[in-house]
Amino acid sequence: MWGLAGGFALTALLYASVGFGGGSTYNALLVLAGTDYRLLPAIALVCNLIVVTGGTIRFARARQVPWRPLWPILLLSAPCAWAGGRLPVDKPLFVALLGSALLVAGLLMLFQREPKAGQGAGQRLSWLGAPIGMGVGFFSGIVGIGGGIFLAPVLHLLRWASARQIAASASVFILVNSLAGLAGQLMKADAAATPAAIASYWPLFVAVLIGGQIGSLAGVKLLPQKLIRIGTAVLILYVAGQLLWQRFGG
Repeated sequence: MWGLAGGFALTALLYASVGFGGGSTYNALLVLAGTDYRLLPAIALVCNLIVVTGGTIRFARARQVPWRPLWPILLLSAPCAWAGGRLPVDKPLFVALLGSALLVAGLLMLFQREPKAGQGAGQRLSWLGAPIGMGVGFFSGIVGIGGGIFLAPVLHLLRWASARQIAASASVFILVNSLAGLAGQLMKADAAATPAAIASYWPLFVAVLIGGQIGSLAGVKLLPQKLIRIGTAVLILYVAGQLLWQRFGG
């Protein structure tokens, strides 16, 4: 458990430095550690909540969250994340979906474009917000992630806002969808992820709390954002390869 906690702390540090929660990689580490796959999404979502709550508060206090254009994305993503969280998925499909999600996310993060300075928030996303929120929210609920790792590259691609506003939007999106997805996971008819079962993994929650705080500091004051983003993308792609090999290569 404590070795796994070290991996969680490192993951939280890297993801928090670029405004994400790390749910996709928490899930992957748990799969590779042989954890009961039925518990994975709920554990990862709790870790997400711990990491992104502080970032969301900081962004909101700094008035960096573009609330008006973000609402269409949030309003439909949350119920879709809840519905995805309630959907039963067997282990082979879960590992395949998670590995594929990590592969796509790593590539998107590696090659995402930075928006130009001074671009207004939401000017190119007025009609795309709802379908993007629905699709990302539903898939995120199934595999137990917040979805910000998919949303942020799309927003960058659309030149939706400044880099800081996109990071703020991703943080809020992860927080809302992690809450909704966790509710769906706990409400499954055959839910193995009971509060008591989740609480037994408390060392992981302490680890991501510490790693997330260090990552936020490093991202803001110490390390270049581009360097952190590329390093995180490489880590994601490595873990994706491990999962897909486990599922299809054996």
